[in-house]
Amino acid sequence: MFKLSAKQHRKLERRLSALKADPHVQQMKRYRQHGRTSTFDHCERVAALSYAIDQRFHLNADLDALLPGAMLHDFALYDWHDPHDPHNAHGLHGLRHAKMAQENARELLGASDQVQHIIWCHMWPLNLTRLPRSKEAWIVCVADKCAAVGEVFHRRGTF
Repeated sequence: MFKLSAKQHRKLERRLSALKADPHVQQMKRYRQHGRTSTFDHCERVAALSYAIDQRFHLNADLDALLPGAMLHDFALYDWHDPHDPHNAHGLHGLRHAKMAQENARELLGASDQVQHIIWCHMWPLNLTRLPRSKEAWIVCVADKCAAVGEVFHRRGTF
């Protein structure tokens, strides 16, 4: 959809390298998100797409909130495909995982209020009462839907 230049890609990697290396964040590689895509890879894709959207449309988002919010938006750390996983009570992953990801980001990584808001509301409109209240949250919400559709249909690669 959108391609990052080599310079933009390097900037993105510099901004996310420490977060992506965190052992808690690395745990996302254990869980499948959509199709054969890990939660880590999905979040990495959403972060890249969020950055590309911001750059393409000159939105001037706060990258200190946008990029961690995108990288941590699905930081729930459980297998939502496993009906026996106690975190996946009644199969309501779509309605519950954002709050769990927000709590993990706060408790394990000390995420800011703005990053927590991005995570908390990324499932809008499924969670109708969690309306994004910042451009960063809107960007991640849109990027998440775009990435998920591509992953479900096995379209991988650059945006």
